[in-house]
Amino acid sequence: MTTSSILRHRTTVVGLLLILATLASWWIGTDHGWFSDGDGVTVASVAVLAVAFVKIHFVGADFMELRAAPLVLRRAFLLWLVVTAAIVIGLFLRSA
Repeated sequence: MTTSSILRHRTTVVGLLLILATLASWWIGTDHGWFSDGDGVTVASVAVLAVAFVKIHFVGADFMELRAAPLVLRRAFLLWLVVTAAIVIGLFLRSA
């Protein structure tokens, strides 16, 4: 199996994007990002949470094979994800 054939698989590309998203959230969350002063901590925290929920979407869609699931299941997963993200981010902002 060659490198170019490995990169043709969607799961490989998504896996690499998940690694990059993890590195980005680490960079933002450890004062290496643009949000290092004032209310930047709140902005950085919300950004890290948002990246986490985007990662959850890709894990569900590509590694749990929801991308090929019936439309009702995909919509239910997306609805759950959006509602959960809104609640978690909302609770964080309320406590900040």
